[in-house]
Amino acid sequence: MQAKFTGSKEYVASEELMAAVDVAVALGKPLLIKGEPGTGKTMLADAVSQSLGKDLYIWNIKSTTKAQDGLYVYDTIQRLYDSQFGEAGVDDIRHYIKLGKLGEAFQAEKQVVLLIDEIDKADLEFPNDLLWELDKMEFYIHETKETIRAKERPIVIITSNAEKELPDAFLRRCIFHYITFPDREQMTEIIHSHFENLEDHVLKNALDTFYWIRSVRDIRKKPSTSELIDWIRALLISGTDTEKLREQLPFLGVLLKKDEDLDAVKKAKLY
Repeated sequence: MQAKFTGSKEYVASEELMAAVDVAVALGKPLLIKGEPGTGKTMLADAVSQSLGKDLYIWNIKSTTKAQDGLYVYDTIQRLYDSQFGEAGVDDIRHYIKLGKLGEAFQAEKQVVLLIDEIDKADLEFPNDLLWELDKMEFYIHETKETIRAKERPIVIITSNAEKELPDAFLRRCIFHYITFPDREQMTEIIHSHFENLEDHVLKNALDTFYWIRSVRDIRKKPSTSELIDWIRALLISGTDTEKLREQLPFLGVLLKKDEDLDAVKKAKLY
């Protein structure tokens, strides 16, 4: 029986998210994760890897990434270079086929977790170009005339920041879950997983100020969970008295990264 995902020591997952992971694993479908920045989308794959005891492969997507990059690359330049210098093995084209992250996940002897991170950064055709490979878990290498099939179907986790709409054909093949921003109760759990023996009044004052800042109407980029964790660390390292956090707003640049957001919070503090 497949082990259940239960989160990890540093990753507090909601019941809905844990259920979504388990369903995706059971059905053998990619799990597509969306949510605002800082909700733990990318960290989820690492938590699943730890929880289920499986190796993690990460494919970071950029604007220039093509689907082919994840399958394999034929290094023609290296082969040409080797042929000029009489290197041994130049006639064996297999020496110049380099598997991408998807190819490596297929070749793994045991089931692995594959993270395709920020899929919406690539062009619109990128998800469609992976439909066959993610559905059938195989691809063809034209240069060697061989088919690479997954020895064990990987657990595929795909993240998106919703910068672009993903094709319907791609969405139909995924299990979808939107990670909502943690409420105060869940955030308390998350903070406790990162800090041992954090005093209650420090946590209360930090959360009061943090959620107030997020509620300021004109903020363009609301502070995330990771920024809250960094902010609490800054408060502890500096020995800041947290009783007047909202009035003083120390280290505000840890939470807010835009000039207009800093101005909006300082202005809101006056009222």
